[in-house]
Amino acid sequence: MKVAVAGKGGVGKTLVVGALAYFLAEKGFKVLAIDADSSPNLALTLGISADEASKIVPISENQELIRAKTETPHPGVYRLSFTVDDVVRDFAVKSPFDINLLVMGTIRTAGEGCTCMANALVRSLLRHLIVERDEAVLMDMEAGVEHMGRNTAKHVDTMLIIADSSLKAMETAKKIHALAVEAGIKRIFLVANKIAEKEEENSMKRFAASNNIVLLGLIPHDDRILKADRKGESPLCYAKSSVALGIIEQICEKLLR
Repeated sequence: MKVAVAGKGGVGKTLVVGALAYFLAEKGFKVLAIDADSSPNLALTLGISADEASKIVPISENQELIRAKTETPHPGVYRLSFTVDDVVRDFAVKSPFDINLLVMGTIRTAGEGCTCMANALVRSLLRHLIVERDEAVLMDMEAGVEHMGRNTAKHVDTMLIIADSSLKAMETAKKIHALAVEAGIKRIFLVANKIAEKEEENSMKRFAASNNIVLLGLIPHDDRILKADRKGESPLCYAKSSVALGIIEQICEKLLR
């Protein structure tokens, strides 16, 4: 299972990735979670301490690794072919929930300086992680739609689009869906999050139907998740009692089926 999770910023992508990783690990899967957001915070959701998380250097910013993989003796020339199977072994961080986390960073666009070597490494690594490895891979995408133009999620078999009931979130979801279809991703689902009222539920159902997107689940608003964030705790500590996380577990079961 190779799943990319996308959506507007603030809709709860990271919670969904972390919870799916947790439930898959509980079911005995070997799980790799990839944080490909420009503001990575998946580590905290996975129970890694703030101190340890602050020491993680994203792959796209690890200059020593980038040089080792891509540099040649010739100025301005870099390698396009290199091995990356050792990167997870050397740079993934194990969470308390037995989930490997790799903080990827983002593929940058042209005009942001000389980022060719970093982009080459990230692209090659993503392809390896999604296509060639046999564990469950869950990727927390950068917020918005820009990453779709960079083919960051090109090789995944499933795209989960997370949205709340706000107009901006639904418009972003609509754009991501169109780009995912264009990219040839076969399984694309909508997951509605932070649903507090019946009208919000009905609104998400109407949106899914009118845009021909399969609605995989409706995650309710859950104060326990907010309290965990405020206290600096992983929400996964409440996996057995949180209604929201219970719905994500059901979504996990649907994906496996």
